[in-house]
Amino acid sequence: MLVLYNILRWIMHHNSDKVLFPIGRVSEKTGVNSVTLRAWERRYGLIKPQRTPKGHRLYSQADVELINNIVNSLQQGLTISRISERYVSAGDSIHESTGQDLWIEYRQRFITAITRFDEALLDACYNEAMSLYPVEVVTEKLIEPLLLELGMRWQKAVQSPGNTPIAEEHFFSVFMRNKLGARFHHRNIINQGPKLLLACLPGELHEFGLLLFALAAHSRGYRIVLLGADMPLTELPLVIQKTGADAVVLSGSETLSCDAVHQGLAGLINNTIVPVYIGGKICVRCEHDFKALSVGLIGANMSDGLVQISQHFNV
Repeated sequence: MLVLYNILRWIMHHNSDKVLFPIGRVSEKTGVNSVTLRAWERRYGLIKPQRTPKGHRLYSQADVELINNIVNSLQQGLTISRISERYVSAGDSIHESTGQDLWIEYRQRFITAITRFDEALLDACYNEAMSLYPVEVVTEKLIEPLLLELGMRWQKAVQSPGNTPIAEEHFFSVFMRNKLGARFHHRNIINQGPKLLLACLPGELHEFGLLLFALAAHSRGYRIVLLGADMPLTELPLVIQKTGADAVVLSGSETLSCDAVHQGLAGLINNTIVPVYIGGKICVRCEHDFKALSVGLIGANMSDGLVQISQHFNV
């Protein structure tokens, strides 16, 4: 806290005519973590923050707008290296296929590591992607397509002798659960934003999406209470009361029963006054069933979901 105080004092004394933000605040405003911001600065020269006498980075509003533009370009499929070229040489043409090739390459590297049960290679690929790209972009461009591709590969391989699709699935599942859990639990815990209670719907055992959403929401400044997979909805009103949660975000896949989820949601909504949001593919399949409920459907797109929640809280 003393370091933050000194940074703010330096801003007030030396930059009274314009607003500057410390790196933590920029992460909250843009959703890009501080590790990635530093990588963009060191490796690509994309951002050139000012420095306090002690070397702490300070970003202008123009820097924040540039970072948001970079994130938008990444979500459109461009690579960070191509974006860097655009800002260095504005006349260069940029092709969407370059970005798509990068994510295909990443997925192939992941698949190679998984089929070899090579945790070191898998760890290196994961760390590289997460250090250069926001978690929302990694989720949309890498993790979700990778899970789909692996599912198709495993479905075909299970019928062929000499393959180990179940072992590969277990290997990758354990790796991702450990990496995402460690990344979440070692996060910076000084956030002051609204508190979100996150849980998977009853019967939902896959929590990758929820963990990724938790990381993305935390990078936006939200405080997180994470309950994980297969959470009975009947217990949530008391948890909301004990934690002082400002909203509930529930996650579910398309395999869950719409009728069962509808019944549980109706009971939850009747016993709490905070807004309730539903994310995941269940939103698409059960949209008609949920329309009569006072619930926010944020779908399977993490970025869009965070925008919808942020609009409610005006953050």
